[in-house]
Amino acid sequence: MSEINDWNATVIREFRANGGVVGGQFSGTPLLLLHTTGARSGKAYVSPLAYTRDGDRVVIIASKGGAPENPAWYHNLRANPQVKVELGGEIFEARATVAAEPERTRLFNQMGAQMPGFLEYQRNTERIIPVVVLERLS
Repeated sequence: MSEINDWNATVIREFRANGGVVGGQFSGTPLLLLHTTGARSGKAYVSPLAYTRDGDRVVIIASKGGAPENPAWYHNLRANPQVKVELGGEIFEARATVAAEPERTRLFNQMGAQMPGFLEYQRNTERIIPVVVLERLS
């Protein structure tokens, strides 16, 4: 297992053991677990991600810490937009949609106002960091 996978596994265990609350560098940060299906492999993946809300919708950012490429989970949900979300103690199915302008900028700035690190990530890369909206399926 890679170092990032080990780190994610630790965050996931802590998230599940504490009803969605994680300490350390994520103390006070709203986190969710995003379940995606691999675009090529068809394998199940779980990614811990910071989120914000926009009404009833949940918003996540494909920042990858400002890396020049999008994270793997983003490619997976583009290929398979039906995802599962763990939020606190709740688990639900959702449809993932990539926000288009001007909504993308509004939602990105909303996240940046709550978590300024995302603004720094955008400054550190030439790509436009995608914003993904998760809408609960009934």
